[in-house]
Amino acid sequence: QVQLDESGGGLVQAGDSLRLSCAASGRTFSADSMSWFRQAPGNEREFVAAINWSGSRTNYADSVKGRFTISRDNAKNMVYLQMNSLKPEDTAVYYCATGGSIYSRRETDFGSWGQGTQVTVSS
Repeated sequence: QVQLDESGGGLVQAGDSLRLSCAASGRTFSADSMSWFRQAPGNEREFVAAINWSGSRTNYADSVKGRFTISRDNAKNMVYLQMNSLKPEDTAVYYCATGGSIYSRRETDFGSWGQGTQVTVSS
């Protein structure tokens, strides 16, 4: 089982940038696809971005395409989400997850989830 720990969230203004980090421990995750999801109050958890095991393929939700970039460093067991041009509607708790594929969307497709990090974007 992989343990995931997200960090990097915070309170920012619209137009600002943040970089979220997800640290994996427990076993090597270099063979796993990794994904970021988010959940705003009152909403279901939604897909944000995913990256395959080597970092050669990525997938993004339309709402973040062109603004967010997912990356990974397998040597450090880390996954990142660079978020630029943040909007108030990006406000949510952001979660990383391991397993599945870059096209997976069901929560049951993933082996492990982190506890989440809060991102709040003020207008």
